[in-house]
Amino acid sequence: MNAPSHRRKPRPAPDGRPVSTPSRGPLLRRIARKLEVRAIGLVPEYFNPAEGLRAAVAVGVPLVLVLASGLYALGWSIFAAFWTCLCVGPGSGRSQRRLLGTFVVLGAVIAFAGSWLAFWGPTAALVAGPVLVFLSILLPARVANANLLATLLAVVAVVAVGFPLPIHQALIEAVSFLLGAGWAYALIHGVWRIDPHAPLDLAARAVVARLADMAADLVATGEGPHRDAQWHRAHGEHRRAVRLALERLGALLPLHADERPERLAPYLRAQEAAETVFSALIALDHAFILQTGPAHERLAVARTFHSGLEAWRRTPRAFQTNSGVIDRWLKLVEHRRERLRGALVSGCLRALGQALATLKQSGPPAAMPPLPRPVATRAALRQALRQATGVLLVYIAARAFHLGYPYWGSMAVVVVLQKGTRVTWMRAMERICGSLLGGVGAAALLHVAYPVPLLAALCVVLAALAIALRSVNYTSFVVFLTVLFVTVTALLHPGEGIATARIADNTLGSLVALLSVLAVWPERRPRLRATLKNTLQANRAYLDAVETLAPFAQVHAARRAAGLASIELEMALHDLGSTVQRLRDRAPEDLADLTALRLVAGQAAAAWHERLADLPR
Repeated sequence: MNAPSHRRKPRPAPDGRPVSTPSRGPLLRRIARKLEVRAIGLVPEYFNPAEGLRAAVAVGVPLVLVLASGLYALGWSIFAAFWTCLCVGPGSGRSQRRLLGTFVVLGAVIAFAGSWLAFWGPTAALVAGPVLVFLSILLPARVANANLLATLLAVVAVVAVGFPLPIHQALIEAVSFLLGAGWAYALIHGVWRIDPHAPLDLAARAVVARLADMAADLVATGEGPHRDAQWHRAHGEHRRAVRLALERLGALLPLHADERPERLAPYLRAQEAAETVFSALIALDHAFILQTGPAHERLAVARTFHSGLEAWRRTPRAFQTNSGVIDRWLKLVEHRRERLRGALVSGCLRALGQALATLKQSGPPAAMPPLPRPVATRAALRQALRQATGVLLVYIAARAFHLGYPYWGSMAVVVVLQKGTRVTWMRAMERICGSLLGGVGAAALLHVAYPVPLLAALCVVLAALAIALRSVNYTSFVVFLTVLFVTVTALLHPGEGIATARIADNTLGSLVALLSVLAVWPERRPRLRATLKNTLQANRAYLDAVETLAPFAQVHAARRAAGLASIELEMALHDLGSTVQRLRDRAPEDLADLTALRLVAGQAAAAWHERLADLPR
């Protein structure tokens, strides 16, 4: 009898690297999985140093010019350059240029209007702020992928109202904005272009990394009991992490649908291959939980998955352009499959081979993702009304409590208040924590008298870090953003208690945003129990399609429907409304349904891969 494969010396991978027994994934990604249980996003793969360095140049040039010339009236050019860098969202180069150009022009108009209207008195400012925010959210609503544009235009509006000026000075402010934003636009789309596909590369890499972590966890389990054999708080965390990563990739692909099909084809193939691998890993995970078949075969297959996924993660370009690399992996997978006796593990390896074959394909995709659709009028009106109401409440509170920088509170409302309760709730908590940490850091920094050039250089570094981290984690982004804004404000408009005011105003604005999303035109979302039941039914339909030997197209459609339903459930599980429901209802059947869902999903994946193993080659 052969010894278990985990005791043998591992063979080198086809790319020449040794395959060692992995851990359960790098520490940062393990932390990310724990945070995702609480709906806090942490995606270390999204760190983008190129965007950070470009933002440092965009902010640094106007900052140096303003400080060197002493023309502090042009200080708006600094903030405009930073906001323009923030406005660069995912999407094709054409859509980025259109949205960024719109921000430069409309931002200058809004900066003038807000500053001049607020000059007519406190009552005028009380009206102008909410009205401009309402229009900023509503006007771009018919433009696809304009959520970030609308939010930043609303930010410009509330900050402009915070600086009331007569008409000639308001014009100078608008020109200052135009100069800073125009410079940043020229840098982004002329001097220092970054591949618009970079977010797609990062998203695809994040999916593969989470798949590799899932395989690593199976290898680390070895022949011992699987921790998901009994229910626990982090049950199915790998499945959750992969589903969320796939959802993020899937949300980006339509934003590039106006490009040539051959440019988007590698990412569509990567998405299809990742979904195939994920289904196979769910089946293999199910086999580990139930300890189905010989343990050494399960472990050998898990090792093969892990080594292949690690090679894909380390050299993603090679898996897009080098068919020789994929051919070597295909030969290795087929060789190891021939030595297996279990139908389930054999089917899993066959699925891995199918995924590799998908990556090897060339030419345009069979179907492109649909073009992004503009926000529905009803949803746009709801969001505009919530934002305007929140800004009005902050203005009233600022008057009542004599806040020194009320525009920071209204800015917090604009950026924290999202369309969903869950996202708004987590953004509010993350912004409060980030503002507290950043405010304390900024206060400690400004407590010591540093020379102006050193503080200016620090601001450039902070701008780079904030932009580079903006997609990684919102809290870390807010920490560096807070230190940056407090320091720049201290340089341009010295005063006492700036850091404390930033903390207080951001806390107020975040709480008001949460109040607005809960109280103003609240959404009627399906109850958690109903979402759970629907997801369970979708996965049972997938299992039925496999067991009744339905055609492949029908099985694939059922599998995709089950996956989409599972993603919706994962998002709903951590919605604030769902949390309140669970606290109120305390329904024990929810736990039973969740347990049954994991089991049915595993059974469906296992049955499909057992069927896959029996197909002729």
